[in-house]
Amino acid sequence: MIRPGSYAFVISLAVLSAACASGGATPQPFPRPHAPAAAPSPAAPAPAAPAPTASVDPSSSTAATASPARGTGYEITGTALALRGTPYRNGGTDPKGFDCSGFVQYVFAQHGVKVPRKVGDQFRAGRDVSSSQLAPGDLVFFTTVAPGASHVGIALGGDEFVHAPSTTGEVRVERMSGPYWSTRFVGARRLL
Repeated sequence: MIRPGSYAFVISLAVLSAACASGGATPQPFPRPHAPAAAPSPAAPAPAAPAPTASVDPSSSTAATASPARGTGYEITGTALALRGTPYRNGGTDPKGFDCSGFVQYVFAQHGVKVPRKVGDQFRAGRDVSSSQLAPGDLVFFTTVAPGASHVGIALGGDEFVHAPSTTGEVRVERMSGPYWSTRFVGARRLL
């Protein structure tokens, strides 16, 4: 509960916060969920072995190496969904709080997959995927604070994705077809 007189402090924090780890701008307000989204019921995982993936050492935003993925899209999404409700924290990279790219990096690291730290670098990792070919575990990108990719989430399958939205949010599931997200979608990448 915010006490009277604390509003200026909250507003100051919001103004000083940046979206994800991609820049210094404050995102447009993210939509607020009306009801908690139910977790999608995943189909049986495909028996195919994971393909080699491009991974990037977080200490270098441009160095790419090939490494075998240690998780399927369903395992990745299971880890991501287990973190629902975790608060947003600008620069956050652990379960105490995440920003969008820190959330993605953390989830994939739990399965031995190195992912760049910044949204722009994540948008260049892996390979391009069309929106009609999205699979669980693919990264989905949106423009929220600047032209180009400035926000990232993890596709769950169907129309849903999980992400860590802005300073007033928490890790949650939303629909890509929602009015806010559908007009801001800029692309998807597959790391697995």
